[in-house]
This record gives sequence, C-alpha cells and structure tokens, in this order.
Amino acid sequence: MAKIRQNSEAALASAPIGPLMVKLALPAVAAQLINMLYNIVDRIYIGHIPEVGRDALTGLGVTFPILMLISAFAAFAGMGGAPLASIRLGAGDREGAEKILGTSAAMLIGTSVVLTTVFMIVKQPALMAFGASEDTIGYALDYISIYLLGTVFVQFALGLNTFISAQGKALVAMCSVLIGAVLNIALDPVFIFALGLGVRGAAIATVLSQGVSACWVVGYLCSRRSGLRIRPANLRPQRAVLLRIAGLGIAPFIMQSTESLVTVVLNSGLQTFGGDLYVGTITVMQSVMQMVVMPVQGVTQGVQPIMSYNYGAGNFARVRRTFWLLLRVTVTATTCACLLVSLLPERLALIFNDDQELVALVGRVMPIFFAGIWAFGAQMACQSAFMAMGQAKISLFLALLRKVILLIPLAILLPRVTGSVMGIYAAEPIADMLASATTLTLFIRKRKALLPTGPAAGAK
Repeated sequence: MAKIRQNSEAALASAPIGPLMVKLALPAVAAQLINMLYNIVDRIYIGHIPEVGRDALTGLGVTFPILMLISAFAAFAGMGGAPLASIRLGAGDREGAEKILGTSAAMLIGTSVVLTTVFMIVKQPALMAFGASEDTIGYALDYISIYLLGTVFVQFALGLNTFISAQGKALVAMCSVLIGAVLNIALDPVFIFALGLGVRGAAIATVLSQGVSACWVVGYLCSRRSGLRIRPANLRPQRAVLLRIAGLGIAPFIMQSTESLVTVVLNSGLQTFGGDLYVGTITVMQSVMQMVVMPVQGVTQGVQPIMSYNYGAGNFARVRRTFWLLLRVTVTATTCACLLVSLLPERLALIFNDDQELVALVGRVMPIFFAGIWAFGAQMACQSAFMAMGQAKISLFLALLRKVILLIPLAILLPRVTGSVMGIYAAEPIADMLASATTLTLFIRKRKALLPTGPAAGAK
C-alpha cells in the first residue's frame, strides 16, 4: 500500500503534465457527471409524471436553494481542507495532512446537525420565499422533507471525497460517486412510478443513494488503502487548523451558497414578472447549466492536486505549465457548450419536460441566458489555480464577484429598468463576461509574485 501511495505522489511531481491531466481529469469529470445525475435524473422523471409533471418540476426547482446550501457547507469543509492537505503532502508532512482531514470531517458532522434542524423548522416559509406558489408548494415540501433526513450523507459523500482526489486517486473518487448515482438511477423509477410515491419517491431514492456513497467514502478513508486516513485523535478540531480550512473554504462556500441566493433572486423575480411558467424555465436551464459546468469543474478538480502538490514542493514552473494547459481546455469546453445550447435549446428542454408552452419559452430564453458561458471557462481555470495555491483572500473576492457583486444586482435592476422579464435572463451573460475578464486579468497580474520564474524559492 505504501508503494502505491508513493507512486501516486511521485506522479504528481514528475509525470508528463498532459497525460497526467488526462489521467486525473477524466475520472474527476466522470465523477462530476455521475454526481450531476443525482438531481438531473430526479428532474427528468418528475418532469414526466403524467398530468402534474410541469408543476412538480417547478416545485422541485424551488428547493434548489436549500440543496445548494447543503452542498456549499460540504464544499466549505472539503474544498477548504483538501488543497491544504495536498500542499502538506507535497511538503512531506503527512501527519499535518491527516489533521486537516480529521478537522474537516468534524466540521461536516457539526454542520449536518445544524442544517437538518434549521431547515426542518423553516422549510415552508423559506420555500414560499424562494418562489413557490400555492400550486407548487406541496411538491416542494414533499421532496425537501425527506431530502433533509439525508443531510449527513450529502456532507460526507461530497465533502470527504475531495480528500481522495487530493491524493491523486481520481479513479477511486469517481467510484464513490458512481456507486450512488447508479443506485439512484435504478431506484428512481421504482419509487416514483412503480410504488406511486411521486416526488417523495425521488427524494427517498436520492437519500438512499447518497447514504451508500457516504459509506464508501468514509470506509476508504479509514482503510489502509488511503494515503490519508481518518483517525479518532484528529476528529477533535484544532483551532489553528480549523481557521486555515475556513479561510480557504470560504471561497467555494460562497461560490455555491451564492448560487442558492441567485436562484432565490431569479425565481422571485420571474414569479413577479412572469409567473410559474417562467420559474419553470429556470429549473430547466439550471439543469442544463449543471450539464455544462459540472464536467468543467471535474477537469479543474482533477487538475488541482497537480498544482497544489507542486506549489507545496516549490516547483512553480510545473504549476505554470499545468495552469495554461488547463485554461485552454476549460475555455474550449465552455465555448463548445455555448454553441450547442444556442443551436438546440428546445431539444435540451424536452429532456426535462414535454409541455409545449414551457418548451417553447425555454427555446426563446435559453440562448440569451447562456450567451456568456463561453467566457466562464477562464474564470473557472483561474479560480481553481488560486485555490490550489491556497490564496484564500483572492479566491474569496472572485467568489463574490460574479454572483454577489454582479449577477444579483443586475437580476434585480434590469427587469425594472427595461420593464421586461427578459432583463432577468440577460443579467447572466453580462455577469459571466465581466467576471471572467476581471478574473483572468487578476491572475495575469499576480502570477509573477505567486509563481516566480527564477530558481525555486519554496512554497508560499
């Protein structure tokens, strides 16, 4: 086992970058695609429930802010801790890396208890505030009431899996997601249609599937196969370690939690200016957005351990080469996605619902909503690089920039200034292009200080 662990870490330090990126990114992309299926499959099945599919799909859509917030807390501990653990591995400090893992695990347990309790209390008024109507609130409550019971599974499955990837073991990380996703796909039609449980059946299938994934991840990280192990002594958080995790984890937390806030703003604005039909378009388009963004996130997550490990080892030239290759890949992917969505909006909408009125509306607004996604690849690559190098303050600013500083104000102001609901859809591409241009400019200006070109001066 020790030899396998050493080989994985040696590859991060010296293997050819292109093939290594493919080796690490492909399983990570597959893991993201599979993870996406948890919610995507639910929406596909729910959207095609006879007679009530459109309202049920819209009801599921207004639960997104809660689902995203739960995932955001998993990212807070997991994505805040994993790059730090990888940096410590690169510096030869395995004990320090395991302390980070133990503290992150303790954080995930604590947040699971708090989130479950709070959302169980406030779920109904919260869902109404998020854009539910009298026609859709019942479906939303049916789903979220069951989903919340599995919060701890979501936290472990998402938050701890990053520590498997941090060791360069992307294939193992992919398997942890694959197990749950395949189970979810198999159970959904059984619970939704065969047992006649509808939306509640989708939630039950998701909770069971996430539970299996969580058991796999925890079991692996407690076994001898893992280069980083969960040890009972490390589950007592150390204040200094916790603060370091929080300092880096706040950026991915804000990136995901503000997605929750964005959904609230979009849903409430569309409910005000359009109604349930327009809220339904966001449910469909956010599903398509996940289909675009999550594979690219898989690439950045798969490549991040290469940058973190070599940054910790002071091999800055290797970090630079990895970043520029990553940037080309992400921009190419998002540009292709932009073209695909612009050409086939109605066909993509039909995946989730066959209501003619909803499909026709999505066909009109989706090209507007996705018009700036081509530039988003630059922001994702730069954001990943800053995270990989432990740059907490810059990562925090960039996390706030696109959604909080740009998108939310634009989504509120544009429909009022233009007097049209289309202003809400236009806010997305404007924010994407401005944020991506700013992020790339900031990285170019900071790269010499973070990644000096002279003799290696050690990690910063």
